Amino acid sequence: MQEITTYLKLPFQFNEEKLIHDLSLILDINWIPHFNTADYNGDWKVISLYAPNGEQSNIFSLSSPTSIISETPALKKCQYFKEVINSFKCPILSARILRLGVGAGIKPHRDYELGYEDGSFRLHIPIVTNAHVQFILDGNELTMLPGECWYTNVNYVHSVKNLGESDRVHLVIDGKRNEWSDSLFFSLASSESFQPFPQENESPETIKRTIEELKHSNEPIVKQLINDLQQKLTALNESSKE
Repeated sequence: MQEITTYLKLPFQFNEEKLIHDLSLILDINWIPHFNTADYNGDWKVISLYAPNGEQSNIFSLSSPTSIISETPALKKCQYFKEVINSFKCPILSARILRLGVGAGIKPHRDYELGYEDGSFRLHIPIVTNAHVQFILDGNELTMLPGECWYTNVNYVHSVKNLGESDRVHLVIDGKRNEWSDSLFFSLASSESFQPFPQENESPETIKRTIEELKHSNEPIVKQLINDLQQKLTALNESSKE
């Protein structure tokens, strides 16, 4: 049976000092609490770097087909963050700084269609972390160090706990799959190892939870996603009656 690739450490090593310097330039900007309030406890906040129409207040990772993804005022201050983001030769769907405070935790959950096989992918670049951060993905604990770059298939259940004495801050980038990314990913794992998330694991409860999470955004594309999920939920409920 083909092994499924749920994460990869990519062959990038970014400069930790430069990452921290750019972070220092925006620390006093208004950090926005993450919208999935049911999925975490403690302090989990976001600064958008690339967002639809450059709107810094838009911390959602999805955008509508008509939205233009562009720099926010925060990114305009950060030359090295720009350099890091531009090193990925693919369309950027979003780029955000996510800060998980001391003692905070992100509960086990799944995201919606964010595996490489779905045509998009999520990257984590730690800026500040500590030895007592626990990042669990599909039962595997990943140790991500400052300046490294990791792909994580967040279709699978994942959770984070910050049990250390300092905040954990990551640059999180969502990219769109293209020939450049195919060349990169398939040099590290076989193309056959990127398989769609098993449909049998998509329960009505999971779909309901995803719908509730999506309702926190007013983006037009989200309304379509909610509609698609509600249709899927109806179909599952009907099939269960047969």
